[in-house]
Amino acid sequence: MSSRLVGVGVGPGDPELVTVKGVNALRAADVVVVPVMAASDGKDMGERGRAEATVLHYVPEDKVVRVVFALNERTDRARRETAWDAAGETVAELLRRHGSVAFATIGDPNVYSTFTYLAQTIAELVPGAVVETVPGITAMQDLAARSGAVLTEGTEPLTLVPVTAGAAVLKEALAGPGTVVAYKFGRQAAEVADALRETGRLGDAVWGSALGLPEESVRAAAELDGTPLPYLSTLIAPPRRDGGRGGKL
Repeated sequence: MSSRLVGVGVGPGDPELVTVKGVNALRAADVVVVPVMAASDGKDMGERGRAEATVLHYVPEDKVVRVVFALNERTDRARRETAWDAAGETVAELLRRHGSVAFATIGDPNVYSTFTYLAQTIAELVPGAVVETVPGITAMQDLAARSGAVLTEGTEPLTLVPVTAGAAVLKEALAGPGTVVAYKFGRQAAEVADALRETGRLGDAVWGSALGLPEESVRAAAELDGTPLPYLSTLIAPPRRDGGRGGKL
């Protein structure tokens, strides 16, 4: 029996933003794996993640398997690697038993997704397994739609920065041309606000969190006051556009 692992992007949280192809892939799989955060002892924290909550709109709960990943581990590489190895072994065994496994990831499976590491592990553990991805709507696309921010015009570049790489990386991007999108900036909101202010980008920037969920927040970046925000907050900082319609062509 051939094994097939499909990474399915389920969007930033709004279940209506899962694509038709994504829904079909979730329903066609024998098992749907959802990543959950690891507690300090490496076990399931018991919290329902955003990917799992989205998936349950389309497949029955008994088809969903929760697999622990060190999603919140940034400093202890050994612990992170151990968690990845254990998760890979679990998914590999599901593939051997069932043949078809979908892995649901928020956003897109090829944009800062745990699926990337899982796919690498499966390639080693299950030789010959077919690995595919189904694209998903990203948080920056959803925030742009909800806030009215235009991501790019004409010849403008688009730069995506994870603020987990440090505020200095973001500041360097903001000093350049085009729109800058920052992911995972919530815990460094004060530093981000300072970088926006120093580069003259504060006035037109917007941020959002929990997009499409009851606790959604979409606000002007000028309202940032240094208070830490949800970890998965997203920022869009467009460039100044003074050339009128089509001015960036």
